[in-house]
Amino acid sequence: MSRSIDYGNLMHRAMRGLIQEVLTEVRDNGLPGAHHFFITFDTTHPDAKLADWLKERYPAEMTVVMQHWYDNLEVTDDGFSITLNFGDAPETLYVPYDSIQTFVDPSVEFGLRFETQDSDDTDDDDDDPSDPASLEVEPEKTEADVVSLDSFRK
Repeated sequence: MSRSIDYGNLMHRAMRGLIQEVLTEVRDNGLPGAHHFFITFDTTHPDAKLADWLKERYPAEMTVVMQHWYDNLEVTDDGFSITLNFGDAPETLYVPYDSIQTFVDPSVEFGLRFETQDSDDTDDDDDDPSDPASLEVEPEKTEADVVSLDSFRK
């Protein structure tokens, strides 16, 4: 068995670091200009924390919007917590970076999508070097729709 560099996991870690850096900047200075974020995360992640009624309403994943009103943004090395308003009901969420599935800033057509990877797979026979990495940086089409770069490949 040959060892190899796990570029997919290295890219995931780097892009989660980018999210941490962006959120730290927002925590310290607020959202600049028209910037706002759509963040989709896995609500079943063992470290994700959200109100029971939100977990019941979003049993698999949830997309939150950081735009006009948010409060108590705290950023750590493992995730972030934030208070958001859900129909006049402020709720605090904790989102681990590992639970994030998409991070989109439509104001500048920037988006990241994280595909789930089984870290237990040490020798995956399905690996194809011609396949794109499981992390895609994507332009946005309209509103929160994310377009895959694969659609532009010949």
